Amino acid sequence: MTFQDIRLEVPPSLTRTKYGVPIDYRFSRAASEESIRIAAESLTKNGFEVRVVDSPADARISVEKILPLDKTIFTASSETLRLTGLDQLINGPDRKYMSVRHELAKMDMNTQFRQMLKIGAVPDVVVGSVHAVTESGTVIVGSGSGNQIAPYVTGAEKVYWVVGSQKIAKDVETGLRRLEQYSYPLEGVRMHEVRNKGSSIRKILIVYGDTPGRTSIVLVRQPIGF
Repeated sequence: MTFQDIRLEVPPSLTRTKYGVPIDYRFSRAASEESIRIAAESLTKNGFEVRVVDSPADARISVEKILPLDKTIFTASSETLRLTGLDQLINGPDRKYMSVRHELAKMDMNTQFRQMLKIGAVPDVVVGSVHAVTESGTVIVGSGSGNQIAPYVTGAEKVYWVVGSQKIAKDVETGLRRLEQYSYPLEGVRMHEVRNKGSSIRKILIVYGDTPGRTSIVLVRQPIGF
């Protein structure tokens, strides 16, 4: 089954963003405690380490406790990381971590682009978020560039994801619908405001499990991010 196979007609009643993209705000609702429990148990069975916390502040504390000081850390572009303060913590001027983004900022994209891609693909640690987690323990990530996919899949030694409970979906089909009808429109708004251009979904990663001990997921009861 491909992404195109599961795309549904957009109901005319859906709200549209200010840039005209249909958006379903039902995907912004926090998941029930039962849904969080089911998803957490399924993720654990699939090899992920899972912590459930109440708030973005709790998520920051949880991740900060396990961030290494002697390993390179790459942060995927993420509204969730921005809102938790993890992006600033890892990459900001007062950082105490070995920030990959800080090193990439010193390089020339015109002459060192391939080298920059390689550095971003194999950090020791990658920190980011995802667009959906299913109750069966599957993780869905959409991307325009695909920059975060390489370290998520295999390039990074450790993967840390912070995920708001509103991203929990019943199944993969619903998760893909959430990506298209909620995450993508909001990312489009962000991109218009930051770079004066829209967004796109060019690549989709579906993770059914991982080697135990490699990927940690912090599920946040309070909605956060796209």
